[in-house]
Amino acid sequence: MRIGDRRRLRRDPLEYVEELRRRSATGAIPLPGGGWCLGDPEAAHALLRGREFNTGRSGFFGDLLPTRAAQVEVGHAVRDVLRARLPDYRAELASAVAGLPSVSRWPETGNRLVYRCLADLLLHPGTPAEARSRADRAAHVGVVFRSSRVWRRARAEVARARVVAALTEQVRHRRQQRVDAPRDVLDAVLEACPDDLADRSVAQVHLTMFRAVAAPVAASLAWSVLLACLHHTPGSAWPWPADQIVREAMRHRPIPWMLRRAVPGPVTLAGTALHAGELVSVSPHLLHHDPRRWTDPDAFRPDRWALPGGHGTYLPFGAGPFACPGASVAQTMVTEALTALAGGARLSVTGGDPRAVMSEGIVPRPFTLHRTRAERAPGHREEVSGHGRDAATRL
Repeated sequence: MRIGDRRRLRRDPLEYVEELRRRSATGAIPLPGGGWCLGDPEAAHALLRGREFNTGRSGFFGDLLPTRAAQVEVGHAVRDVLRARLPDYRAELASAVAGLPSVSRWPETGNRLVYRCLADLLLHPGTPAEARSRADRAAHVGVVFRSSRVWRRARAEVARARVVAALTEQVRHRRQQRVDAPRDVLDAVLEACPDDLADRSVAQVHLTMFRAVAAPVAASLAWSVLLACLHHTPGSAWPWPADQIVREAMRHRPIPWMLRRAVPGPVTLAGTALHAGELVSVSPHLLHHDPRRWTDPDAFRPDRWALPGGHGTYLPFGAGPFACPGASVAQTMVTEALTALAGGARLSVTGGDPRAVMSEGIVPRPFTLHRTRAERAPGHREEVSGHGRDAATRL
């Protein structure tokens, strides 16, 4: 990739990929770093859902797990324990949001908020203090929420080694003391992993899942807050239900940058002949902003989700065999967090910039959130809409 391309990508990655689409004469967009990006929805669905493009193991786990079946089992086990513990997450949200200052810096505050509410689900309260302390450190120095700054990523590697060592010791201990039902994500991972997998590998799988849960939830929450505030009058209540805001934020600023597959053999996609081994990607952002499929795609319009038409391809969690198994749980977690944050309060931002930053996904630039308690008339009862609640109730 040329220096100019790197600069444009760093300045605004979403505008950069849109520029590539404008310059391309076909539905298969050549990428400066090599490979292709599919801008055509039908070709994108064929790539993400086609059996021939989704064989073998997912690259998400690297070489940590030996088979695709083991990867699937781990993903489902983690999803199940998180779903079962949603009431605990919701209860922790109420306490965490109550302790937030009226002015806070985001997305850092959102990262800490989400981690606090997930901490007991990731490592249960009975876990030795050292392991939980190392996990806390990992969450706060860039292991879980990866920084875009190189020097911070270097510092995070030290914390990563320490938390993996602490988790490895926990795996060794827990293998000697099996439990009837998972108490946390580590128990779920240990139960789902093959019995002969090394203790350190199990610990690394847990850290991988730890990051895969917390980071996207926190980033999607930050985007939901920022975009809703930027597109509504400061000081007044949002006119949209929380679940519509979250859905639209995930459409407008999906966290995945590119969903990549390797072509197993000669094939033609979007009118372009591809050779075995070539890398082909799908950009959720491009598909979410396709004017042929979406009504007014560049506008942030949460109310579009109350309408039956005007919707195109929507894949904030991927699609096909390698889609995130915990997609619905993650969306619920974001919605619950936004509901708690906006309940009985008025939110506004300063320094908000809708351009994205690349950090293992699309994350917001720093902004300041102002949260003030809403004035209530005597006898007024505040209601807040959340995931699975009355969609007609307004924030």
